[in-house]
Formats: sequence, structure tokens, C-alpha cells
Amino acid sequence: QVQLVESGGGLVQAGGSLRLSCAASGSTSSINAMGWYRQAPGKQRELVAGISGAGATNYADSAKGRFTISRDNAANTVYLQMNSLKPEDTAVYYCKADYRTLWLRKDYWGQGTQVTVSS
Repeated sequence: QVQLVESGGGLVQAGGSLRLSCAASGSTSSINAMGWYRQAPGKQRELVAGISGAGATNYADSAKGRFTISRDNAANTVYLQMNSLKPEDTAVYYCKADYRTLWLRKDYWGQGTQVTVSS
């Protein structure tokens, strides 16, 4: 079992920055990749950025050049630094952990944190 707790969301003006954090607890040694997703009202949840266990990263086109994902394995925490925020970045942001053992693969999700960007 893995528990994920996100923090760092809030209200920010366009052009501003926020840093989201996702702290993992439980069986964290079996966590492989982690990622940030977002869901805006009336839209499907979408990948924002992902990071592998080895530190390789990938980004949605909308996030490239503005967002940076990183992880601190010692602290079992993944971060999303968001710069140059736009109103269209407004969404609930969710952290996901890819949990893998020899017998089980499961995705764990956090409860989400609201990000609102005003114009």
C-alpha cells in the first residue's frame, strides 16, 4: 500500500509560479515512476509530467519549457515546479505513483490539489 499526499496548490496570477509537492508513504521502495496529472472542469484527466525511477522525465507539450518535475527519493517526494502559469493551467492536480512488485502492478493516486490561475 502507498499513500500520496499533495500540497502546494493555490490561487496565483497569470505569469506567476507554484511548486507542488507529493509525499509518498507506505511501501515506497516498490514505487517506480511517478507523475503529475491534472483535470480541469468538464475535461478528462491528462498527463502533465512524469519521472521514472532513474530520473528520466517527460512532459506534455503544454508543460514543456514552463514546468519541471523532480523527485527526492530519500524523502519519497516528487515535485512539480510550475512557472509562467496561464489561466488554462487551472485544474485539480493529482500525483500518481506506479507501484510494482513481482506479483503486482498498481497505480496509486493522491487526493488532488487545486491550482487556480487568474488572468
